Amino acid sequence: MTKFLAATAAGALMTSAAFAGSHASEVKLGVLLSFTGPIESLTPAMGAGAEMAMAEVSGNENFLGGSTVTPVRGDATCVDAAAATAAAERLVTSDGVKGIMGADCSGVTTAVLGNVAVPNGVVMISPAATSPALSSAEDNGLFFRTAPSDARQGEVLAGILMEKDIKSVAVTYTNNDYGKGFADAFQAAYEAAGGEVTLTAAHEDGKADYSAEVGSLASAGGDALVVLGYVDQGGAGIIQSSLDTGAFDMFAFGDGMIGDSLTDAFGGDIEGAIGTAPGSDNDGGAKFQMMADEGGIDGTSVYAGESYDAAALILLAMAAADSSDAGEYAGKIMEVANAPGEIILPGELGKALEIIAGGGDVNFEGASGVELVGPGEAAGSYAEYTVKDGALEVVGYR
Repeated sequence: MTKFLAATAAGALMTSAAFAGSHASEVKLGVLLSFTGPIESLTPAMGAGAEMAMAEVSGNENFLGGSTVTPVRGDATCVDAAAATAAAERLVTSDGVKGIMGADCSGVTTAVLGNVAVPNGVVMISPAATSPALSSAEDNGLFFRTAPSDARQGEVLAGILMEKDIKSVAVTYTNNDYGKGFADAFQAAYEAAGGEVTLTAAHEDGKADYSAEVGSLASAGGDALVVLGYVDQGGAGIIQSSLDTGAFDMFAFGDGMIGDSLTDAFGGDIEGAIGTAPGSDNDGGAKFQMMADEGGIDGTSVYAGESYDAAALILLAMAAADSSDAGEYAGKIMEVANAPGEIILPGELGKALEIIAGGGDVNFEGASGVELVGPGEAAGSYAEYTVKDGALEVVGYR
């Protein structure tokens, strides 16, 4: 009898341990961002923003039985598709991540999606890949983004320029999917509104001298130079050469140029310059900035909020599916991102998990006012920036 009781007790303990192991384990998420390369000054806040969401959910009793969430970083480089693909393969095959928050630059995102995510059935949510071409990418329902397409940003930037009575511009863009897609969208919108594009020319990143490119742009002329490049690479080189030669004194920038390193480098020399980047004037944005400040993170940095939102969507979808298997939770992402359901802002992921556990619906708006449309991309709004007193200042939203 004693042996029977002991065996029964041992069996019960083993069953309990097995149950606990299956419901309170570790879920790894990839954070695939360009920690080196032409936007490296932007990615620290992006990575930290995503990891804020992971920390908020990790160990919550309503998240897959109390599972912990562990971020695993990979370097997407922004410009080297082979390196980004290799980093993503390591995240999936070696580290065993259950989803990828990233990538950021459009070219490497496209490469990782086609070469790693789709073949391995891994969900990706990009906070920053904005190429219009990604809207029609073959993704098997695995790719989403919390930043809107540049098809929309091109329209917004064109509209701002026309409102400011800037009727002719030269355009330079970084020679990749992001730059070309953005330039095409901008030119179409600007010319449709009555503006004149005097020249559209690509530039390569990583060069020491951009005088030839700026010479061609200056010869074409225009009331302003539109720079659709990267703040830590060719875009900065184009501006420096323009200032050195006096070719242009008015500039307009896309989102890849919006960062503190822009004004750290040029400050008052580009006074009055304008730019656009994803952003919205909502309660979630203010809450995220407060949380970020408390965590020592620059919550105003471009795409930091979108990165928090991308990670949060993956985690809430896992909770809704009660699974970290992408085949089961991918179909829940649109559900947790949109109405109907109780609106969820940054800092309220625990509340969202409780609602989901109780069988309710959530509408995650997050830091960026998330609303996913079409093939899983953000409907999106944009912040309008100007350089005032040598610093970037948000002057409105579109």
